Amino acid sequence: MTTMSSSDREMLRDSIRRFMQERVAPIVAEHDAAGTFPYEIMSELAQFGYMGGQLPEDAGGLSIDPMTWAMMMEEAGYAWLSLRTMLNITNTAMPKLANEGTEEQKKRFLDPLVRGERQVCNGLSEPGTGSNIAQIQTRADLDGDHYVINGRKLWITNGMSADFAIVVARTFSPTCDGALSTFIVDREESPYEVRAVPTMTLRSTGTAELGFEDVRIPRANLLGEEGAALKKLLTGLDGARVNIAMGAVGAAQSALDLSIEHAKTRTQFGKPIGEFQLVQKLIVDMTVRVEAARALSLRAAEAIVAGRDARQAASIAKLYATEAAHEVASMALQVHGGLGYATGYPIERIFRDTRGGTIPEGTTEIQTLIIGREILGMSALV
Repeated sequence: MTTMSSSDREMLRDSIRRFMQERVAPIVAEHDAAGTFPYEIMSELAQFGYMGGQLPEDAGGLSIDPMTWAMMMEEAGYAWLSLRTMLNITNTAMPKLANEGTEEQKKRFLDPLVRGERQVCNGLSEPGTGSNIAQIQTRADLDGDHYVINGRKLWITNGMSADFAIVVARTFSPTCDGALSTFIVDREESPYEVRAVPTMTLRSTGTAELGFEDVRIPRANLLGEEGAALKKLLTGLDGARVNIAMGAVGAAQSALDLSIEHAKTRTQFGKPIGEFQLVQKLIVDMTVRVEAARALSLRAAEAIVAGRDARQAASIAKLYATEAAHEVASMALQVHGGLGYATGYPIERIFRDTRGGTIPEGTTEIQTLIIGREILGMSALV
């Protein structure tokens, strides 16, 4: 992995932002209202490295460094948080397939995923299991040349449209007594139930509940080793938290930019509202939060690049950036007045979507406990 220079990174940022303004911005409101997603955009974004760009070159990637990827996540969040989320889901699955998959699995699942020809979802959360992944109840029982999967997965992003799911299940076989394993479940080969779960946030991400009732999958669809999933799930969380933090920074920056423009052009009592002290106070408070969130998130990304333990920095970034982004969106709504909560205008959507960022990849409360453990060396987690 070679770290991109600051000048090259800024050139890439400019190219991405132009693309987002020309191709994404005009269609966001329509898709958000309909709850649909323009999958063709994913393939078009491949030119910038958004599809598997962090993978090594021999796996079809570009070896994009964490600092550059953080910038790319910010730009995706600036354009549309649903887009950043879909990119994150896809790029979360790719390293699993690249690092743990067999050659046949890579050919069948990874390669078309990188090309944008197939869609994936990650089956982790369950109706009774959120942050405590060790309590996953979905089970996979070995039966000859197949595993039989039973259980339910909830809050699954892209679950409605995914061609295959990467599912974590408690595994029972002669060599595994209930430890967690990862499986590739092809929707056509091994049909499973899919139920839409409408949500307040990220309405275009196809959130679903997946039902597995005696779903048989070939033994060859075991991803990696039996019983090895828990440790691998805990690995890479730092990068995932930086990604969501930077997406939140992007959304907050978008809300701030819209508010600055509105404050300059909206007039009341014969002058722009930006001349009123309390409006300026809102703009300043928003700016401070955006700058602080970006600095904390980039600090965590730098720690990952340097190979340092980034657990505390990543949790701080995720906690602060996601909370700050929603605070900024709320202040932006106040600056915009009635226009702020008008559906179809960006502020209302950003307000909803930033609220969702405080929950995935570990809630604000979980991040607080992780940070406390890192600082004190004592765990408050049960």
